[in-house]
Amino acid sequence: MGELWNELASNRVITEKLPEATLETLQMVGLSALITLVVGLPLGLLLRSLSADGLLPHRTAASVLGFVVNVLRSLPFIILALAIIPVTRAIVGTSLGWEAAVVPLSIGTIPFFARLVETAVRDVAPGKVEAARVMGSTTPKILRAVLVREALPSIVSAFTVTVITLIGFSAMVGAIGGGGLGFLAITYGFQRFDPPVLYTSIVVIVALVTVVQLVGDLVARRLDHR
Repeated sequence: MGELWNELASNRVITEKLPEATLETLQMVGLSALITLVVGLPLGLLLRSLSADGLLPHRTAASVLGFVVNVLRSLPFIILALAIIPVTRAIVGTSLGWEAAVVPLSIGTIPFFARLVETAVRDVAPGKVEAARVMGSTTPKILRAVLVREALPSIVSAFTVTVITLIGFSAMVGAIGGGGLGFLAITYGFQRFDPPVLYTSIVVIVALVTVVQLVGDLVARRLDHR
């Protein structure tokens, strides 16, 4: 164990670039998660509201929106990231670095999270929605005070899964210059034949996923009063 530690401590890539790569991963995942939450939550509620048994049933709008969400969700992430490089350049000014990676990460996970939100609010007992309607609650109030409130533990669990997915996607985007731990593992660990860098990057990624899962499970349990 001492020899392994000495080897890692003497590796300049690990000591100098690993902290920077970890920070880049946290930044790209954090910002992408925030954008996904802000856009994906209302999108999921809209998908549920437009369905045949929703608050605002509209067959045509539901079909069109559902089709767009399904198309974006079905595309393999690495292909999506490559396909929207012109969009990324137009928004960020470059297709390289963690800032640029936020664009495909957000676009790739918003429809995924929206479907999870739709499923979560669909499980809310219809009787609670009907009771709110009888009491004269408006549609926005029903969405906020009934659907979101009742489904909050499930939404938190869905968001936890989404953040973990983002961490995995952030490693993939490193293959096309997105920065972060994925870029470090591929460029320095794999392409430059430096196994300690590769495996250390993997360990850090696994640690991040574990922390996110533990925190997400804790918050979901605290919110679940059933």
